[in-house]
Amino acid sequence: MSLFLECIPSLGGGSFSHRLPLPPLVMSYSKGSWTKKKRLPISTRQGPPEVLSPTEKDWPKDDDEEDYVLQDPDQGLDSLPQPYRMINKLVNLLFDRSWELIEERVALREADSTRIQPTVYTPVTGIQINQRPNCMAMSQDYVFIGGAKGFSIYNLYNAERIYVWEKLKVDVTSIWVTDLGSEILISPVDELGIIRLFYLYKDSLFLVKAINEVDDTSKQPTCVKMEISQGGDFAAFLLQGAGDVWLDVFKLPREAWLKEVEHPPLTLNQKKKARQLSSLDPTTPDNADVDVNVCFKSDFKLSLPFHIMKIKPPKPITGTTFKSPLEVFAKVEDCSGLGSGQNHFIRDSQWERHTELFHASYKKHLDREAGEEPLSTATFHFLLPSCITLTAAEARSPSGMACVLGTHWTGSHNFFLYSLNRTLKDKADPEGVWPCAAPIVASRLCCSSSYLVLACEDGALTLWDMAKGFPLGVIALPEGCFCQSIHFLKYFLVHKGRNLYPEGAVRSRVMCVVLCTDASLHLVTAGGTQGPTSRVLVTRPVKHPDEAICAVAPVPALPGMVLIFTRNGSVNLMDVAKAEAICAFAPPRAHHLAVPWKPLFVVSFHHPCFLLHGDHPDEEEPTSDAKDTWNSVFCFNFEAYPLLENISQNCTIPQEDSTENMALPLEKRCELVLQKSFQKLQRPQVMKDHEWTRLRRYSVLLQRENFQK
Repeated sequence: MSLFLECIPSLGGGSFSHRLPLPPLVMSYSKGSWTKKKRLPISTRQGPPEVLSPTEKDWPKDDDEEDYVLQDPDQGLDSLPQPYRMINKLVNLLFDRSWELIEERVALREADSTRIQPTVYTPVTGIQINQRPNCMAMSQDYVFIGGAKGFSIYNLYNAERIYVWEKLKVDVTSIWVTDLGSEILISPVDELGIIRLFYLYKDSLFLVKAINEVDDTSKQPTCVKMEISQGGDFAAFLLQGAGDVWLDVFKLPREAWLKEVEHPPLTLNQKKKARQLSSLDPTTPDNADVDVNVCFKSDFKLSLPFHIMKIKPPKPITGTTFKSPLEVFAKVEDCSGLGSGQNHFIRDSQWERHTELFHASYKKHLDREAGEEPLSTATFHFLLPSCITLTAAEARSPSGMACVLGTHWTGSHNFFLYSLNRTLKDKADPEGVWPCAAPIVASRLCCSSSYLVLACEDGALTLWDMAKGFPLGVIALPEGCFCQSIHFLKYFLVHKGRNLYPEGAVRSRVMCVVLCTDASLHLVTAGGTQGPTSRVLVTRPVKHPDEAICAVAPVPALPGMVLIFTRNGSVNLMDVAKAEAICAFAPPRAHHLAVPWKPLFVVSFHHPCFLLHGDHPDEEEPTSDAKDTWNSVFCFNFEAYPLLENISQNCTIPQEDSTENMALPLEKRCELVLQKSFQKLQRPQVMKDHEWTRLRRYSVLLQRENFQK
C-alpha cells in the first residue's frame, strides 16, 4: 500500500481509471470500464417494463435517446462468481480510498506552499558536549546539564565547562535548580530515583544530603517531583515505593549554611588549596582545558534539613464511625479539615445502597474491564502569607517566607492547606480545605506567588488572587477541551500596536495560556471586577496532525510572547495579542531534535535567551572523534535577531502613558489624568468659570495630599 501511494503522484494527469494498472483478476473480467454492469441487448429501455399505450401518438419517439443505453455487447461485464466478486469490490474500494488520500495530500501540499512561512533564526552560540544530556536547568549565571554518572556546570556567558560532578554509577534523569542570588540549590535525580540536595555558594559546592537514600536497595523509594519555596526556606519531595506514596516536607537551615561556609573550621582551611587542585575527576577528559573555579568540598558537612511533616493521600470516604451527630460536630469544632468529607454521619449501609443504585443505572458504562489504578500523585505549591492562608501560627513568620503548603491529589476534589509552622511530632492534618465541584487535574502558582489557577476535570478554571484573598473568577474552557498544562504570562499592555510591560506594580491582573489535551491553546485573562475571558490562540490541528503542540514556554524577556514546540520539531515564537507566529527557531542543518514530541529546552528568567538540545544525525553512537559534533546545546539570544532586538530592549511603558488601561489603581489613574491635562491643555472656552475653578482646586488639593504623603 505504501509503495502504491509513493508511485501515484509521479504519474501524469487524467482520470483515475486511465492512470492505474488493473490487477490481473479484474482485467480478465473487465473490458473498458470498472463499473460492474449486466449484459444488455443492443437497445434496451431503462427502468421497469411498461405496457405501451394503444394510441400511437403516445408511443415514445425513436430519436429520444435519453431512455436507451446503446452499448456493444462485447463491451459488457460478466458477473463474477464468489468469492471473486467480493475481492473485486475490496480492490476497487482500496483504490478509491487511496486516490482520495492522494488528492488530500496534494491539496495540503498546495496549501502549505501558499502559506506564509515565518522567518527562521539559527542559534548564536552553543555548548559542545560529548554525551547525550538527559535534563537541563538554568540559573542567572550557570547552566546545569545532567547526563551519565552525574551533572556538569557551564558558564552561561562563555559556554565553558567549569565543573563536572560524576560520582554516580547511573545516569541523572532530571534536575531542579533554585536561584537564590549568591546561593544556588541543585537537586538532581538519578535512575534509581534517589534525589540529592547540593548547595552552591560562590565557588564552593557542597553535598547537603541524599534525601531518600536507604541501605536496602529493595526498599529504595523513588522521587517523582520536588518543589522549593520562593525564599529557599522549605523543600517538599514526592516519594513513592512499596505500593505507597507520600510527601515529605523539610525546613532548610539557610542561615546556618551561610555561617558555616563563611566561617569554616581551621582544619578545612589548611586543605583548601589541595582540594581546589583535585576538584575535577582525573579520569575526566580534557581536564587541562577546563577553567577550574568551582571546588567540591566532600569533607565539609553542612547542617541537615529538618523533617517537619509527612503527608499521605486522603483516605477514601467510607462509612462513619461516629455514634451520634454530636461527635461529628465535636470533631470539626476547630474547623480543622472542614470540607474534606471525612467527618460525616453516613453509615456503611447507606454507602452500599448508593453504590448498588449507581452500578444499576450505569451498568453498560461500567461493564468494561477496569485496569489497575495507578498510584495517586500530588501537585503542591508553597504559598506566602495572605488573608486566606494566614493563621495565628503563621502571623509570627517573617515576611516573604512561605507559611502554607497547598496540595491536591489525583482524583481528589479538594485543595488542602497545611501549615508549615509545625514539627514532625505534630499530626499532619490540613488547616484548610478548598473543595471544588470536580476533581482537580492541574494547578499552577505564578513565580511571584500572587496568583493561583486550579483546573478541574470538567474544563473549569478557577483563578485566585492570593495577595488580596479573593477569586478573580471561574471560567469554562470550550466544550471538549480539557486542561493539560497552565503557564502564567507577565501582565502586559498593547500600546500603539506593541506589547509593553507597565512600570510599577500591577494589582489583580492575571494572564495565562492553557494547553489542552486536544493540542489547542487558549489565552485566559482576568482582573479586578471584570470576569475572566478566554480566547482561542491555536485550534486543534485536524488537517495537520504533525503540527500538534507538545510544549509551551512563556518568554519573560518579550512581552506577550510564548515559545510553541510542535510534534514535527518546529519551534515558533507566538504573539498572544495577535495570535500569530512572529518567527521560528531551528538548529543548524547538521542537527535535529532527537525527540521532537518531547524537546529538551530551558528558558532563562534573567536573560533574553533560551537553550535547546540538538542531536547530530550522522552519528548513532558517541565516539571520541565525534564528541564535538555529536551533541550540542544551542543558545538562541533574542537580542541578536533584528526582528526581536527592539522588542527585548524597549519593553516597558511609563504609568502616565497607560492611564487608559485599568491596570493601575483608581486614585493613581485620576492623578495621572489631571496632571497630564494641566500640563498640555489650556483653559477650554466651553468650560464655565466655576467648573474650571473647581477642577483647579481639586488638582491643587490632590497634589498637596501627595506631597504630604
